Amino acid sequence: MINLKIVYKILGSLLFIEAVLLMACLGMALHYGEDDVPAFLISTVVTLFFGFFLRFLGHNAENTLSRRDAYLVVTLSWIVFSLFGTMPFLIGGYLTSFTDAYFETMSGFTTTGATIIDNVEALPHGILFWRSLTQWIGGLGIVFFTIALLPSMVGGSTKVFAAEATGPIQTKLHPRLSTNAKWIWAVYLVLSIACLASYMLFGMDWFEAVNFAMSTTATGGFSIYNNSTEHFRSAGMDYVTTFFCFASGTNFTLLYFSVAKLKFKELLRNSEFRLYLLITLSCTLFIMLELIARNHYDLEHAFRSSIFQVVSFLTTTGLFNDNAALWPHVTWVVLAFCMFMGACSGSTSGAFKCVRGVMLLKIIKNEFRQILHPNAVLPLKVDGMNIPNQQRVTLVAFLATYLILCVIVSFTMIATGVDNTNAITITLSSLGNVGPTLGIEIGPTMSWSELSDVATWMCSLMMLMGRLEIFTVLVIFTPAFWKDN
Repeated sequence: MINLKIVYKILGSLLFIEAVLLMACLGMALHYGEDDVPAFLISTVVTLFFGFFLRFLGHNAENTLSRRDAYLVVTLSWIVFSLFGTMPFLIGGYLTSFTDAYFETMSGFTTTGATIIDNVEALPHGILFWRSLTQWIGGLGIVFFTIALLPSMVGGSTKVFAAEATGPIQTKLHPRLSTNAKWIWAVYLVLSIACLASYMLFGMDWFEAVNFAMSTTATGGFSIYNNSTEHFRSAGMDYVTTFFCFASGTNFTLLYFSVAKLKFKELLRNSEFRLYLLITLSCTLFIMLELIARNHYDLEHAFRSSIFQVVSFLTTTGLFNDNAALWPHVTWVVLAFCMFMGACSGSTSGAFKCVRGVMLLKIIKNEFRQILHPNAVLPLKVDGMNIPNQQRVTLVAFLATYLILCVIVSFTMIATGVDNTNAITITLSSLGNVGPTLGIEIGPTMSWSELSDVATWMCSLMMLMGRLEIFTVLVIFTPAFWKDN
C-alpha cells in the first residue's frame, strides 16, 4: 500500500520551500515597486497554508519510503510545485488561462523554456525573476534539492534519487546521498555564480545577469527579452553563454572529479563526454559550412551562430542568438537530432542523453561481432563499468517508448491542426525539455501561444515525462503499481 502520510509530509515540506522562493520574488517585486506585489503576497500565504495542512496530514509519519512511494512522491512533487507556481501568473492577471499558466510553470520547473507569453518584456521584474527561478530550482530537481537541504526528512532518499536521477547509470561521490547532493549542488552553485560574474563582466546589469545565469546553468531557456540573448548583439556574451551551457550539459559528478580535483584528463577519458564533444563539434562544423555556403555568413559569424545553436539545442537550453528558421532546412535536421540526443546524464539537460548513445553504439557493435561469432560471450562496458543485461533491456525499452511517444504525440498534434514540421519538433522539444521548435508557424524565436488547449496540455505532460525520464510517470498508470502486494 502507498504510505500516504510520508507522501503528505514530503509534499508539505516542498511547499514550504516553494513559499520561500515566492517570498524571494516578493522581495524583488517590492524592490521595484511594481504591480506584482499582491500576486506574490497572496501566493506565498496560500502556499504556506497548504504546506502546513499537508504537514498536519503527514504528522507522525515514518521516515521510510518504499520504491512505490518514491515514484509517486517524485511525480506528485513536480505536479504540485507547478500547480502552486501558476498563482503569481493568474492572480496578477499576467495570464488569464489556467492552461497557459500551468504550461508556463511546468516549462520552467522542467527547464524546458518554451513560453506561451508573446511579450515577456511587458512583465514586471518579480514575475520575470519567478520564471527564471523556477528553471534554476528545477535544474537539478525539486526533490533532489530537498535531499540536499533536509536529509533527515526523507528516510528513503536513495529511492527518491533513483526515481528522479537523469540517466541510466548513477555514480555516487560519497556514501551518504545527502552529502552527494550537497556536493553536486555546490558544483551547480559555482557554475551559476561564475556565469553571473561573466555576464556582468561583458556588460549586463545585475538583474539581467542573475536571470540569464539561472537560465543558462539550468539549461532552461527562459529569457527576460523577447529576442533572447540576441538582444545584446554581443559576441562575448554569445561565447560566455555557449561555454556555460556546454559545461552545464556535462555530468556534474564528472565535473567534480575532473575540475575540483584538478584531474582534467578524466574528462577526455570519459566515453560519454567524448561523444558529447564529438556531436557538438561535428554538428557545429556542418551547420557552419552550410551558413557560409548558402546564407553567406562570414567565418566568425557562422561559427558563433552554429556553435551557439548546436550547444543550445544539444544541452536542451533553448536560448538563441540567431533565427534558425531562416537557415537552410538541412540544418533543421541536424538541430532536431541534437534535440533528440541531449547532453550528458547527471547534468541539467534533458532528452535521450549521450550515455545511452554510447551504450547503444556498443550494443550495435556487439551485435555485429555476435553474428560472426554466435557462441561468443560479449560483455558491455562503459568506462570500465560492466552493464548487465537488465540495463541493456531497459535501454532498448526506453528508446522504444521514447520513439512511440514521439509518434503518438506528433500524430495527435497534426490532428489538432499543427503543421507536420512543427508537430514533430514540438514533440521532440517537449519530451526532451528543449524549448524552441523548428518550423514556420511556430518558429525557434516564437512563443507557443498558437497551440490549442489540448495540444498545450499534451506538451505539459510530455515535459513532465521527459524530465522524469518517462518510466517514473508511466509506472504510476500501471495496475500493478496500485496493487497491495
